[in-house]
Amino acid sequence: MDILVIGGGGREHAIVWKLNNRGHNIFCAPGNPGIADIAECVSLQVNQMKELVDFAQSNKIDL
Repeated sequence: MDILVIGGGGREHAIVWKLNNRGHNIFCAPGNPGIADIAECVSLQVNQMKELVDFAQSNKIDL
């Protein structure tokens, strides 16, 4: 399953870590250096709604 996590704080890191351990393909926007070790970070900010939607649609994000 392809999953996009939006944010870059400690909570998002914990979510990404748990999902990554279950074998999901994880993207995170914008992410942080710790998240970048376990997921693909995307250079989009949390307030760039149109760009986030476009990214999710073009990459066929499931969740």
